[in-house]
Amino acid sequence: VQLQASGGGLVQAGGSLRLSCKVSGMIRGVFRLEAPAWYRQPPGKQRELVASVSSSGDTYYEEFVKGRFTISKDNANRTVYLQMNDLKPEDTADYYCFIKEYWGRGTLVTVSS
Repeated sequence: VQLQASGGGLVQAGGSLRLSCKVSGMIRGVFRLEAPAWYRQPPGKQRELVASVSSSGDTYYEEFVKGRFTISKDNANRTVYLQMNDLKPEDTADYYCFIKEYWGRGTLVTVSS
């Protein structure tokens, strides 16, 4: 199983980015039953959960992104998304997708003030 994350970049405060995580090597039936998540690791800090989405579509968000970020999954294309709006400098981090027991490589999000 491989997870390919993309969509990071440099954005000004208040801007938006959409992260994607394409999962390969996992059949659709298994992907559909999984609860993928996005984590992030700010510079010099520990990795932390950002959001997750269950197999039934229920979502969970950490308080610091509630109302600004939206997680979703496309079962047909085995892809997980993270729509990030109203970005703040403290959102600067490497963002990682996670599913089952697998991690993708980080995609760097940098928010300038």
